[in-house]
Amino acid sequence: MSTLEDSTTFSRPVSLVLAIIPVVAAGVLGNLATIPNIPTWYASLVKPAFNPPNWIFGPVWTALYVLMAYAFYRILCQTPGHKWRRAAIVAFLVQIALNAAWSFAFFGAHSAALGLAVILPLWVAIAVTMWLFWLQDSVAGGCIAPYLAWVSFAVLLNVAIWRLNG
Repeated sequence: MSTLEDSTTFSRPVSLVLAIIPVVAAGVLGNLATIPNIPTWYASLVKPAFNPPNWIFGPVWTALYVLMAYAFYRILCQTPGHKWRRAAIVAFLVQIALNAAWSFAFFGAHSAALGLAVILPLWVAIAVTMWLFWLQDSVAGGCIAPYLAWVSFAVLLNVAIWRLNG
């Protein structure tokens, strides 16, 4: 029986599909919680001066999701048995689940505090994922770096919104 751990038994197209599914799922689920709340709840919040315009989030997240999927694909295509491969796969799946959970915590629950409670472990999970990816494939690790940078900014934004509206 094949698992993600021995994904090299899959063809490259199947590995690509396996890399895309969790990323698309997180994006779709996150949008379900986010989009309906932007013109209502989010619009009513006091935001810091460094808050970007709403239109920037879509293109940035699209680019980050493409980079994440490509990085995960590269890890799935690695030779089974690499010392950190299984840990990298698990870390990626944990961080992508937290990615979707943040949208539900912040936007869905209308709670910057709950968003903060999710985004801090998300940041750690992304950093761990980037490090584990880098240990096997510097390109895959490098693809995660912009995501870590954006979520670092998002942590600051989340904290500022929490403080301004708490």
